[in-house]
Amino acid sequence: MITGLLAGLTILISGLTMIPVAGNEILANRGVPPLSNWAIVMICFISISNGVFLVFIYSLLKHLWVSKIKTAIISSLVVFFFTYFLSNVSLVVYGFMPLKFTIMGTVWGLSELLLAGLVAAKFYKEK
Repeated sequence: MITGLLAGLTILISGLTMIPVAGNEILANRGVPPLSNWAIVMICFISISNGVFLVFIYSLLKHLWVSKIKTAIISSLVVFFFTYFLSNVSLVVYGFMPLKFTIMGTVWGLSELLLAGLVAAKFYKEK
């Protein structure tokens, strides 16, 4: 559980640094006010949840591969596909998000998940 929280904290820190870079610009271009405190709370919850989910997937897959790094990368890619990629593609298809910012956010999300996966691999201990 602690490892999941550490992975989630890694995702959270990365995500909160992304908001000033692109988040508020996208919202302003769409005529939407900046993120509210509740939206930030929701981002925190989702980030921590993704970290816990990432460690859960890592714990399931670690017996299939000897390498911790390979397992971390595959776990990160699984979480990325189901949590970031599919939702971002749907936002573009529905016309809610411009392609340029979506690609930037998707690549950022992949990098933060890969980093969180490496944190999970470093600190994960079998009980």
